[in-house]
Amino acid sequence: MKVAIYIFIAIAIGLIIFNSFKLNFDDLLEGDSAIAVISIVAAACVILLMLILKASRKIAGKK
Repeated sequence: MKVAIYIFIAIAIGLIIFNSFKLNFDDLLEGDSAIAVISIVAAACVILLMLILKASRKIAGKK
């Protein structure tokens, strides 16, 4: 499970990088740029959730 967490984090970082190239800063919420913004936010949520899961498993291991 520990390796899977790092794999999901790496995939999410890759998606953030990929979608950041699709952003159009003139019209941030129009067309493909809107999809890229939503994808970046979703990938950031995945990273946050994986870090929370990692911390909770570490705490559970200390009990």
